[in-house]
Amino acid sequence: MQDVFVHETSCVDDGATIGEGTRIWHFCHIQSGATIGKNCSLGQNVNVSNNVRIGDGCKIQNNVSIYEGVELESYVFCGPSCVFTNDLTPRAKYPKGSKHYKKTVIREGASIGANATIVCGHEIGTWALIGSGAVVTTDVPAHALMLGVPARQKGWVCKCGEVLGDNLSCRTCGRSYRRDGASIREVR
Repeated sequence: MQDVFVHETSCVDDGATIGEGTRIWHFCHIQSGATIGKNCSLGQNVNVSNNVRIGDGCKIQNNVSIYEGVELESYVFCGPSCVFTNDLTPRAKYPKGSKHYKKTVIREGASIGANATIVCGHEIGTWALIGSGAVVTTDVPAHALMLGVPARQKGWVCKCGEVLGDNLSCRTCGRSYRRDGASIREVR
């Protein structure tokens, strides 16, 4: 693992793969079979379970556990203490095993706010923004702004992170969007 920083209090199991430029801070555990891309940052007390795939440039803040069945594409932001699940009906006495985990995919550039919960079996679209404390129980379209419990769409978000007005033009970076079915698409 060249050009990778792993704090001495963290544990990286044999069989984990970590891309160059990635930094893993205090008290993290990266389990066997996990793959973490290049130039990622994992804050304090992050757990990455077996067979999890994390793309390049992801930022995972303190106290986040990414369980088997969850996949983060590149440039995903996970705010402090956000929660992922992988089993809709867990039982300690009757574990089902990984073949029964529900897959959850967080698409490129999506951001998940602090203390948000992502219930398993759903997809978060590219560049979507999940507000702090929201509980996601459905698929989320690309660029959607999701707030509340349960999370409901409250608007659209630019690739740069700015909440878009009714005209779907970003006042910060100048990008423009148009409606495309249940989502929006950048106008080039």
